[in-house]
Amino acid sequence: MGEQKPQKPGPAPWQVPVAVEDVTEAGAHFDLSADAGVRAAIAAEAGLRDLPRLEAHFDVARREPGGLHVTGVVVATVGQNCVVTLEPLSNEVEETVDLLFMPQGAAARPAAGTEAKPHDAKWDDPEPLIGGGVDLGALATEFLILGLNPYPRKPGAVFDPPAEEEPETGPFGALAKLTKGQDVR
Repeated sequence: MGEQKPQKPGPAPWQVPVAVEDVTEAGAHFDLSADAGVRAAIAAEAGLRDLPRLEAHFDVARREPGGLHVTGVVVATVGQNCVVTLEPLSNEVEETVDLLFMPQGAAARPAAGTEAKPHDAKWDDPEPLIGGGVDLGALATEFLILGLNPYPRKPGAVFDPPAEEEPETGPFGALAKLTKGQDVR
């Protein structure tokens, strides 16, 4: 058998590109709703049972020099399985988005007289603006995945751990009986 090559990630299942030039000085508003095919692809990518609803509402404003400020919300209904009972359940996801995208050269400029290091990124640093725009569909998908509950649980579901074994019934139970002078048979 030959070595398997790592698979390259394919294109994002939901693509809604917006170029800086497409946004007026007054800004732009986008109300997005993923169709059934896109929702099925995102559900498979995110490991969801199903994804009956995925919407995003974004306001996009221009920021100088050549950047975009994206604010809004991603809302979805996701089908998952309870981690306790394994029964299907539905959860609502609502994630707020507030990101600044700047051209790659402008996003990582070090202060005068200092040298930038590869891992000097700060929490509030702008995101890189790649290809002169932002993909709102990919952004909505990313925030949906970030908002998923990794351990979904049905209301009232409680995990009951297995009962502890008595020492006499464990692997050394027969040995314990011998040390107490009891008959092993």
